[in-house]
Amino acid sequence: MKMKIDPAFFAPSVAFFFRWWVRSIRFEIDGYDDFTALVNQKKPLMLALWHNELFSLIGVGVRKKLPLVTMASDSKDGQIITDILERLDYEVARGSSTRGGLKAMLGIARVMREKGKIGVITMDGPKGPRHKIKPGILAIAQKAGAPIIPMRAYPSNPFVFKKSWDRFELPKPFYSCKICLGEPFIVTDHKLDQEYLRSEALRLENIMEQLGK
Repeated sequence: MKMKIDPAFFAPSVAFFFRWWVRSIRFEIDGYDDFTALVNQKKPLMLALWHNELFSLIGVGVRKKLPLVTMASDSKDGQIITDILERLDYEVARGSSTRGGLKAMLGIARVMREKGKIGVITMDGPKGPRHKIKPGILAIAQKAGAPIIPMRAYPSNPFVFKKSWDRFELPKPFYSCKICLGEPFIVTDHKLDQEYLRSEALRLENIMEQLGK
C-alpha cells in the first residue's frame, strides 16, 4: 500500500535550509544603491534573471527582504515551489510559459501595480533555450509600465550541473557571490508584435551578456 505524503510537508524544512544556506554566502552587490533609489519611488519594477543563476538571486532577494512577486507552474511541482517561495516571503502567481502563462502574467502585473511589489522572472525558463529571452517579461513590463532591471550572479567556484539544460549553478556555502544590477531597461511602447519582440529580446540579451564583465 502506497502512502501519500503531502509535498507541502517538506516546505518548512526546505525554506529553513535555504535561508541557512544563503545566510552563509558573502554577497557582494554592484549597483544596489541605484536599485534601492528606484524601489523607494514605489513604482512598478521588474528584475530579469537567467534560470541557471536562480538560487543565488533568490537568495539575495531573501537576504535583502525585497518585496517580490514571481510565477510558478500550475503543475504539482509548481505547488511545491509555491509553498517554499511563500515561506520565503515571495508572492506567487500561478502559471508558466507552458501552462496558464497568460493568467500568471496578468497576476504579476496586477500585484506589481496594486501592492507595489517587484516582479521577478527567469527569462529563459522553465525549459530554455539557455539565455534566450521568452516574451513574457517584455509583455508584463509593458503592461505594468515597469522598467526591467537586468540582474546577474557570479558565485565563486559554484557547483555546476553540466547535464541540466541551463547548466544550473549552485553557490557553495561560505563562499562569495558577486551580484550585478544593471541600468533600467525600458521596453518600447510600440505594440509587441513579432518584430518588436525579437528586437527587444535581443537588446536585453546583449545587456545581460555584458553585465558584470
